[in-house]
Amino acid sequence: MDSEHHSIVIREASLEEILSVHREIPEFQGEVSLDFYKNRLGNKSYLALVAELEGELLGFKIGYEGENPKIFYSWMGGVKPEFRKMRIAESLADYQEKWALEKGFDTVYFKTRNRFSDMINFAFKRGFQIVDFFRKGEVEDFRIVMMKKLDGSKIEF
Repeated sequence: MDSEHHSIVIREASLEEILSVHREIPEFQGEVSLDFYKNRLGNKSYLALVAELEGELLGFKIGYEGENPKIFYSWMGGVKPEFRKMRIAESLADYQEKWALEKGFDTVYFKTRNRFSDMINFAFKRGFQIVDFFRKGEVEDFRIVMMKKLDGSKIEF
């Protein structure tokens, strides 16, 4: 950051804003539309967040209520490459977890792919654990399911 100390704002966002940032994350392949988000979210309770600096959207995070009403699914997120290593992902995750706890969720989980080691390491640092995985495509595309109790307690199955 420069000496003027501009601060990054984390705020709730529209699906249009989420889509605009999504399109700038190189790890996401294929074209997506607003319907991609609307169809997945349906009538579920959800939280859509963006990180913003002086009107520019730097990253996003979106999640929704899982099949179990106590479990929040952190569905998707990303930070534009030129803004990584600025703790934006951490700030988005902090906001999401605080919001989820306030809304009565006790657990957060997400799925990632084996090839996204930065995401897996990020999750470990935040207290997530691998609770499942499933084979899909090549080994680097195997899905890894990670979970965290918001109160810090032990995950039990």
